[in-house]
Amino acid sequence: MKTTTIKFQTLCFGLFIGLLSVSCTSNKKAETANQVSEYDVLTVSPQTVHLFREFPASIEGIENIEITPKIEGFIEQVLVNEGDYVEKGQLLFILNAPQYSQDLLSAKAAISSAEAEVSSAQLDVEKAKPLVEREIISSFELASAKNTVTAKKAALEQAKTDLANAITNNNYTRIKAPVSGYIGTLPYKLGSLVSSSTAALTTVSNIKQVYAYFSINEKFHLEVMRSRKGNTPEERAKNTPEVYLLLPDYTLFDQVGKIQAISGQVDEETGSFNVHAIFDNPDGLLRTGNSATVKIPREVENALLIPQSATYEIQGNVFAYVLDSESKAKATKLTVESSTSGKAYIVTNGLKANDQVIIEGINTLSDGKEIKAVQVNASDIEALQIEDITIDSNS
Repeated sequence: MKTTTIKFQTLCFGLFIGLLSVSCTSNKKAETANQVSEYDVLTVSPQTVHLFREFPASIEGIENIEITPKIEGFIEQVLVNEGDYVEKGQLLFILNAPQYSQDLLSAKAAISSAEAEVSSAQLDVEKAKPLVEREIISSFELASAKNTVTAKKAALEQAKTDLANAITNNNYTRIKAPVSGYIGTLPYKLGSLVSSSTAALTTVSNIKQVYAYFSINEKFHLEVMRSRKGNTPEERAKNTPEVYLLLPDYTLFDQVGKIQAISGQVDEETGSFNVHAIFDNPDGLLRTGNSATVKIPREVENALLIPQSATYEIQGNVFAYVLDSESKAKATKLTVESSTSGKAYIVTNGLKANDQVIIEGINTLSDGKEIKAVQVNASDIEALQIEDITIDSNS
C-alpha cells in the first residue's frame, strides 16, 4: 500500500512538471510572435542628380587616308615601319617601274627636237621676209612659213605636256605621305607587284584629334535637340553638351569632347541617329580602331533615389516596401529609371518626398508586417553616392 502511494505521488509530480514546461514554451512562443523586428529605413528627399548616358563608340582619326599606288610597279623600297609617325610629304615607298623613267627620257628628247624645229621654222620666216620685199617670192610663201612656225610651236607645247605627264607618272613611283600621322599595317613586302586595283599599301592616320562614332535613339535625339539653346541653327549647334570618354581599362580620358555632328535622318532599320564627337588627342593615346564608351551628362532635378537592392520585381513590375503611419510595411509599385552605376533607382512615380522606404531584409517582409524603423542617412548608403565626372581643364 505504501509503495502504491509513492508511485502515485511521483506520477502527479511528473505531470505537473510537464504541464509547467508546456506552459513556459507557449509563453515564449507568444513573446517571440509579438516581438517587432528592426529594419533600416530611408526617408527619401528630392535632390538634383548628375547622371551620364553611356554609348559604345569606335574611334577614328580626323584624317584616315589609305595609300594606294596610282601606277603598276614592283615595291623596290619600304621606308617606314608599322606604327611610325610620318610628316606630310615624307617618302614612304619607292616602286620599280622602268617604263615611266623611259617615257620621261623620251619626252625630254621630244622637247629638244620640237624646240629645234621651231627655231628652223622661224629662220625660214626671217629668210622669206626680205625676198618678199624684193618680190623675189610671193607673200603666199611667207604666210606658209609663218604657219609652219605656228604648227611647230604647237608641237612643242604638246611635247611639253607629254613631258609633264611623264614627270607625273615617274613621280608616282615615289609614294609620299599626304598628311602627317601614324602608319598602319604594311600588307605588301619588297618585290610585290602592286597597282591602283590592289588593296592599300598602308593607311596614314592623323590622330591629333579623333572622332568617336556612336548611335543614339530617337527619344534621346529629341532630348538633345531640345536642350540646344540659340536662335539660329549655328548657335544651337555650338550649344551641344560636352561629352566624356571612358577607355577600355575603365579610366576616363583626360580630354573633354564635343558633339560635332548628328546625321540628318534616322536610320529606318535601326531607328537611330549616327553621331560623332570630337576630342583633342595631344599625347596620341587614342588610335584609329580603338573602342571606348561615350558618356553624355544629364541633370535630373527633384530626383528621388533609392538603392536598387531595396526593390523586388513581380512580372516585370518594380516594388518596394514603404512604411505607413502604423509602422507597417506596405508594398508599393514604382516607376523607376536606372542610374549610371546600376546600384540605384531614380523613382519617377510611386513615391513622394519624405516617404520612408525599407531598404534591408525585404525578403523577410510581407505586406502589413509591423516593424521597428531604424533611420539611415542617404549619405551613408554607398549605392546612392553618384558622383559627377570632373576633368582638369588645364590638361
